[in-house]
Amino acid sequence: MNPDTPLQLLGGITAREFMRDYWQKKPLLIRQAIPDFESPIDADELAGLALEEEVESRLIIEHGERPWELRRGPFAEDEFGKLPEREWTLLVQAVDQFVPEVGELLENFRFLPSWRIDDVMISYAAPGGSVGPHFDNYDVFLLQGHGKRHWQIGQMCDADSKLLEHADLRILAEFEATDEWTLEPGDMLYLPPRLAHCGVAVDDCLTYSVGFRAPSAAEVLTHFTDFLSQYLPDEDRYTDADAQPVSDPHQIQHDALGRLKNLLTEHMSDERMLLTWFGQFMTEPRYPELVVGPELEEPELIDSLEQGAILIRNPSARLAWSEVDEDLLLFASGQSRLLPGKLRELLKMICAADALHSDNLGPWLADEDASNLLFELVKQGSLGFADE
Repeated sequence: MNPDTPLQLLGGITAREFMRDYWQKKPLLIRQAIPDFESPIDADELAGLALEEEVESRLIIEHGERPWELRRGPFAEDEFGKLPEREWTLLVQAVDQFVPEVGELLENFRFLPSWRIDDVMISYAAPGGSVGPHFDNYDVFLLQGHGKRHWQIGQMCDADSKLLEHADLRILAEFEATDEWTLEPGDMLYLPPRLAHCGVAVDDCLTYSVGFRAPSAAEVLTHFTDFLSQYLPDEDRYTDADAQPVSDPHQIQHDALGRLKNLLTEHMSDERMLLTWFGQFMTEPRYPELVVGPELEEPELIDSLEQGAILIRNPSARLAWSEVDEDLLLFASGQSRLLPGKLRELLKMICAADALHSDNLGPWLADEDASNLLFELVKQGSLGFADE
């Protein structure tokens, strides 16, 4: 994608202009980001997904003495028939992993790294339905899929922003609206992290939320040090061979902190280890149980491909790659694999192509490293046969 080509999705500005002026800086309203948009899923189909055990879903209802009630799915079918006519919202996570047509919407966002995209959540709201004023710690694109929703945006928030007392919902106690718009199908609103916002359904409506992965500093430190500790020998310890006699044995001298920082820096600054961990962490699937491969042998896979079989990416899998000197690292659903540089074009095709088959794989099927890579990805479950 050419970063200097004006995009309808961004209201006629280029991806470069959007990243420079708006991304993580300020909101952007785009009228008819996707002209004449028709939602590939309706309210009944969304409710059907919320009945499934493997699908993450929530109901938020406003009523009575407890103005915000949260229920978690999966739901029984008759539960929806008991809901009031107004002021409730159904939210279903990762619909892109269960409905291919929803997943195709992400093709519009390829000016952003795919490993940063989290999922497409879809919410259905009855008239007046809302989840209250709140803020997210990540970027989000809000695409109106059906009906109308009225949006207000407000102040920038942080950890000190006051919230209502609620065990499960993070609703702002104070909301200062600064702008407001009513979105219709095809309209989209981009919001940077920590910007307060509140959406209320004007009528029955569906809203698509494209959210992004943004690990916290606490997550990065916790997960990376856990990863790193697997590779450090027990003998690698704090040392002080340069220590001098002390006047007070109970005082921790600052030179001890210097040695400690050196110990941490020695390991924390290992770029290859950091890259390996980061790639694995950012490609961990939301639903690992859905990334499972079949029992087969490598010759079976190659024979199947030569006879016309088609491989596609598992919708629940995440793929990314990077360079390490002359070699390449492939990250697939939380695992990494070091590969020779000659497989660069194959890696790019595996990550980007809609399907893999004998026509586009061509001579790769006769390459031992390439065929072994395809076999490992199918066995892992990141790739699968199109007819399964």
